[in-house]
Order: sequence, then C-alpha cells, then structure tokens
Amino acid sequence: MSFRGLSRPNATSGMGVADHSKNTFMELKQKKVHRYVIFKVDEKKREVVVEKTGGPAESYDDFAASLPENDCRYAVFDYDFVTSENCQKSKIFFIAWLVSFSLFYM
Repeated sequence: MSFRGLSRPNATSGMGVADHSKNTFMELKQKKVHRYVIFKVDEKKREVVVEKTGGPAESYDDFAASLPENDCRYAVFDYDFVTSENCQKSKIFFIAWLVSFSLFYM
C-alpha cells in the first residue's frame, strides 16, 4: 500500500491526501506506533485526513467502536496473528466503511 503521487489532488477526482495522513500510515506500517488509523474526507480541503489513531495495545473491538454509525470512513488496521508454524505475523488491512442510507418517501 502506498500513497506515492497522491499528495496533490487527482485530476480525475480532485481529491488529494494530506501529508499528515501519509506520515501516519507510514508510522503504522514501519514503526508500529498505531494499531489502526481512521481517515475521513475533508470536503472543504478536498483531501483525505486522519480522524483518529489507535495505540498498539488497542483491539479490533476498539477500532470497530471508533467507526461512525452514520458516515463513511476509510481505515487501515494492523492485524497481528500467529501462524500454524508458531511464527508471529502481521497484516495490514484496508477497510472502506460504507453506511447505506435508506430514504423513504411518502
């Protein structure tokens, strides 16, 4: 996963990625200082910004509780696990949190 080339708004979408967002992701990936990072789209700035980070001791349940009920977000979660060969491993998952809205007209 890489944010290379995304600091400026994309010609197609007009959306960019804030430098702080890229740096925070790299902290999660390389330094393991975050368990998860939740990103949101800042419509005024037209860029993806960090909304919240979770410390290394936080769980998936902590992460899930941090997601909004009525709004969409993007996130990365660093999942630690042990293989059947007893090796400690880690995988980073990209998550698109999408909330469907139902509108009823009478």
